[in-house]
Amino acid sequence: MDFTQVMSFLGVAILLTLMPGPDILFVITQSISQDKKAGIATALGLCSGLIVHITAATLGISAIIYQSALAFTVVKYMGAAYLLYLAWQSFKEKETGFTINHHKPLKYKSLYKKGILMNLLNPKVSLFFLALLPQFVNKSMGHITLQMFILGIIFLVQALVIFVAVSVFSEKLRHVLLANSFITKRMNIIKGLLLGLIGIQIAFSKK
Repeated sequence: MDFTQVMSFLGVAILLTLMPGPDILFVITQSISQDKKAGIATALGLCSGLIVHITAATLGISAIIYQSALAFTVVKYMGAAYLLYLAWQSFKEKETGFTINHHKPLKYKSLYKKGILMNLLNPKVSLFFLALLPQFVNKSMGHITLQMFILGIIFLVQALVIFVAVSVFSEKLRHVLLANSFITKRMNIIKGLLLGLIGIQIAFSKK
């Protein structure tokens, strides 16, 4: 792999990561509703899930899922159902309002697990890597599988850096929102709507 090849891939990876999608919206939602640490914990979970997708794409397992309409549909609806469940939980909390509570421990471990589950239950991520990685492989250099894996790790690292930056920015936005009582009282509803929309997006997605 040469420098130009890696930098071209990195540029595409950054643009794709910044595009509005389930992962970055989930990080923003958690950062605004709690704090930047919650967003970072979520981001770590999402990126941990990426390791599985990258490995699956590298080993060709993603191709099997793509060929199996049943497997794709089952995983897709499981992911959508999980997000809709999280949305339902947010709607249940709508009466609690949106306040900063420094004495209540935030369940960062739980958010980490949620990030992993959300990513693993989205089959489109594996298919995304299956379609993206081979385009930046230099066949003349051999070791195709290793090249794909390295590119996948590069994608993971830049995604984590961007998600952390987004978490920090979103926390600053959180403080602005806290000054608005109308938004504050409805933050859990907004959070639920965002999660619900992401779930619906995944449910109706196609290969």
